[in-house]
Parts: sequence; C-alpha cells; structure tokens
Amino acid sequence: MPRVLIVDDSPTARDVLANILGADPDLEVVGFARNGLEAVAQVKKLNPDVVTMDLDMPVMDGFAATREIMIEHPTPIVIVSAASRAGEVETAMETLRLGAVNLLLKPVGPSSPEYEARAKEVVRAVKAMAGVFVIRRRRHLMSHQSDQVNAVSPPDCLSQPHQIRVIAIAASTGGPPALVKVLGALPTDIAVPILVVQHIAAGFMNGFASWLDEVIALKVKIATDNETLRAATVYFAPQDLHLGVTRTRIRLSDAPPIAGFRPAGTHLFETVADAFGGDAAGVILTGMGDDGVRGLKKVHEAGGVTIAQDEASCVVFGMPRAAVDAGAVDTVLPLDAIGPRLDQLVANRK
Repeated sequence: MPRVLIVDDSPTARDVLANILGADPDLEVVGFARNGLEAVAQVKKLNPDVVTMDLDMPVMDGFAATREIMIEHPTPIVIVSAASRAGEVETAMETLRLGAVNLLLKPVGPSSPEYEARAKEVVRAVKAMAGVFVIRRRRHLMSHQSDQVNAVSPPDCLSQPHQIRVIAIAASTGGPPALVKVLGALPTDIAVPILVVQHIAAGFMNGFASWLDEVIALKVKIATDNETLRAATVYFAPQDLHLGVTRTRIRLSDAPPIAGFRPAGTHLFETVADAFGGDAAGVILTGMGDDGVRGLKKVHEAGGVTIAQDEASCVVFGMPRAAVDAGAVDTVLPLDAIGPRLDQLVANRK
C-alpha cells in the first residue's frame, strides 16, 4: 500500500488532499508537513512512497524542499500547484527539472462540480508515481549549469541517410525536462518544424509553453488551427485538442479522445505519416501507457525514422517500451543522444 506524505501550508488544502487520498483503500496518508523544512524532515522520518508537494510555502518553499529531498532522501514527488499563478507555473516546471515526477492542479473542495474528476486524477497520479524509481541528485551538480544540454554523439544506427522534413514528438510523465534536453540540443536554424504532444495537467499547457520558450533557443508556441508550418519552430498541441498536420499547415481537431487522450500522440503521428511519409522523424519519450504507439508504427511503416527514449533515462518507460514491443521503433537512444541524432537526420548526415 503506497504511503503518502502531504506537504502544504494551507490546512484546507491538506484536509482536501487527505480526504481524497484517505478515501482510497489502496493508499495510506502517513503524515503532513506545513512547509518545505518540515517536509525534508518528515521524508527522512517516515520514508513515504510518494510526496504531494505544494510550492508556495513559508520557511522553505516546495522548490527548495524538492531539491533537498532529491539530494538527501530521493522520493517520488508530485507537485500540486495553483496553475492560475503565472510565477508558480514557472517554478513548477523548474521543480520537475530538479527531479519531481509529476504535476497536478490543486484539487477543489467537495462542493465544486469538478471535485470528483479532480479527485480521481489525484488518486491515479499518486498511485502511479509511488512506484517510480528516482535517482539521488548530487548537490554540486544541482546548479543552473547542470541543466544545460550535454551533447552526445549517438551511434550510427541507420542504414541510409534520410531527408527529414518534420519532427513529431510525444511525451507524458517526465516529459517537460526531457523536452528541454531534446529541443535544447537542436540548432536554432534547424530547417524543419517540430510538433509536440505533451500530456500535462489541465491549466498548465500555456504556462509550460511560455516557460520552455524562455529556456531553449528555438521559438516555442501553442499551435493554432490552419497556421503555416515554419522551420525552427516548436508547435505544442493546445489543451484538449488533437494536433495534426498537412504538408504545409497545422490542423487542430476536437475529435473524440484516443485511448483516453486528447491531445493524443497517436493522432499527431498518424497525420504526420499521412502528410510526410518517409520524410518524417517520430520520437516517443518518457510516459505512462501506450499513447502514440499506433501512430508511431504508421510513421515507421511509411519509411520514416522512429526513435524511443531508453529505459535508463526515462522517468517512466511505459510509452517507449510499448513502442519497442510493437515493432514501431528503429532505434532506442539515451535522452542526451536524441537531439544530436535529430540534428544529424535533418542535415541528411549519416
């Protein structure tokens, strides 16, 4: 039974989370902390399986607490944030880079019509993250410099060069920091558009895209329907809309979710395969489940290049593993090698 530590300075927020998590027979709330300093101490004392972490707290905030926990006593941390605060969205993204494994919108009270849906999402995420393996971070590497991309020369794994004209990427749990690595390794004048589906909690998509636009050199934006595809631009699927393409334009869709997801990686990959065929590169990154697998296989069968992130560098190897098992992947690469490999492909270099 996963044991949960709840960290929040608000008694009301602690009570709401405790009621939600405590109502599930498969979860046990083992303690509370009112600030980050208490959280660090309680993690060491209680050894929980997962921590829900508020960000804006007195004494020590959630960012600093996550940093200390990942150094002193690595534990899966789910950030529970108020997405309406612009500064908190940026802090939440940076906290994911420190090692937190997931991000959720703060649940509402029982009187809200959204309570049941939010409560189910909290329970699902906490259960899933309780089983995630996290690594210890070294204090001297937890500086801003440690977040910079370290280019790795990937092995030559393609029998012939390709002329890539579009890159499509799907990611879920652990995706934001993984995307920083991949997209940050690409040149600012890369000659193709880059399309991304990132599963993220409702309310965070716009803030995530704005944060990423500041973190990497490429232009990052939320895609709009019928806009022209432009090189050296990263297009993210909007909240609750499928992202697709023609040869020259973005196509957004409110078609039903695919396997529970909208946006879905599968929809993106399928439209890319239809529009670009063998001129496409598809990448599947860390995440739970198997979204994107069916579409990535279509890219593979059309003659495009398909890449999966390796298990060692994934927060959750679910989506990449499913793609490998389905025979949809040409090559499996460590995270640091994916960006350099995409650069090679676009430049038509073996």
